[in-house]
Amino acid sequence: MKLWFFSLLMLAPVLAQTYDVVLANGRVVDPETNLDAIRNVGVNGGRIAAISASPLTGRTTVDAKGLVVTAGFIDLHSHGQDAENYAYKARDGVTTALELEVGVNPVASWYAAREGRALVNFGATSGHIPARMAVMHDSGTLLPRDAAATRAATAGERKETYELVRQGLDEGALGIGMGIAYTPKASREEILEIFELAAQRRVPVFVHVRSSGPAEPGAVDALQEVLSDALATGAGLHVVHITSMGLRQTPVLLGMIAGAQRRGLDVTTEAYPYTAAMTDLGSAVFEEGWQTRNGDITFGSLQWALTGERLTAESFVRYRKQGGMVIIHSIPEEIARLAIADPTVMVASDGQIEHGKGHPRGAGTFARVLGHYVREEHALTLMDAVRKMSLMPAQRLGIQSKGRLQVGADADITVFDADRVIDRATFDNPAQYSEGIPYVLVNGAFVVKDGQLEQNVAPGRGLRR
Repeated sequence: MKLWFFSLLMLAPVLAQTYDVVLANGRVVDPETNLDAIRNVGVNGGRIAAISASPLTGRTTVDAKGLVVTAGFIDLHSHGQDAENYAYKARDGVTTALELEVGVNPVASWYAAREGRALVNFGATSGHIPARMAVMHDSGTLLPRDAAATRAATAGERKETYELVRQGLDEGALGIGMGIAYTPKASREEILEIFELAAQRRVPVFVHVRSSGPAEPGAVDALQEVLSDALATGAGLHVVHITSMGLRQTPVLLGMIAGAQRRGLDVTTEAYPYTAAMTDLGSAVFEEGWQTRNGDITFGSLQWALTGERLTAESFVRYRKQGGMVIIHSIPEEIARLAIADPTVMVASDGQIEHGKGHPRGAGTFARVLGHYVREEHALTLMDAVRKMSLMPAQRLGIQSKGRLQVGADADITVFDADRVIDRATFDNPAQYSEGIPYVLVNGAFVVKDGQLEQNVAPGRGLRR
């Protein structure tokens, strides 16, 4: 009796308090604590203030009965870093969208341009690609088109590139971004130097490896390069989009990563739930031999993002001179499913929508995992899916306040209907919002309410190291 009375006394302040927002009667899922139960969640001052089996009082109360309430999804690989893309992210349950593969440079001005203007949280690495492009006066925009892709850097250029990457870390970047496949003339020594910098600064390197596919040197060789660099320097390593690099060799690559993890190496990886990649047709990825490197595909395996047309030998030459995004239908379905089901592989979109054109992963990645691979395919459990989309990315970044539905965590919260959530974006029409995600909060503010985007709100904050 005394214990019961004491428990009531401890609970009374929680029940008596009025919260900014209460999400009532939802199925609260938190992978770190293995919580999966009906609870009421109270939010105050942008943080989760209470999780209670008893009712809570809120200035705004949402009845989440029949809905899953969990930590907002963290997209480690989101090239679309503008209002258009943040809207697709929010409707897909993403509360934090990060540019970690290519990264940015300069870093400080990139963050400043988004502060107070972003629908979701944002952040970036200090990018080796943009730094190299700046130093070598490359004419490309996101990716190199000429000098940074086609020639080796001089000793002076390597030093300048290194210094720009270092400066980006000084300005708060989340790590170092590197796309070796887009700078194929970067020497092994140049790449190793960047890993050494990452180790000195205790930040991870997010890497698009040098080669893909089965032909040697291919995906296995490319993964061996960065695993060796990580081992030699002690830098943390995150390998982006494992399926589009490994193709049918993805099981081999996952085995290599698992073995490295068992031996204490800090290495992680990610994948998106689609059977096609996308990149700039004008980039180094499409130098001679690209068909073999992408699993013996043909011109018809390429889809021009702007029009949806499949390419021919003639249109390939024309569009390559022009430059622009092309979708590469090269990933076997069984490989996509394998990676999404693997408990060690995080979910990340590699997404970018520009004026409604692009790849469906830019709008539907997270809903597709929940709707297609969890509900329809039973490839993984809901708890595992949420873990791969929230907790694991937060752990990769070393951020304690996100990726968790726990008291004290930031109130980045996604509420979805497990029976209805699904992606609507397609390869022919990627600019379609996901469905079945009626509520999303970023730092305690609604950005999606009753299934619609909230207008004139910008609660997103910059994440820095």
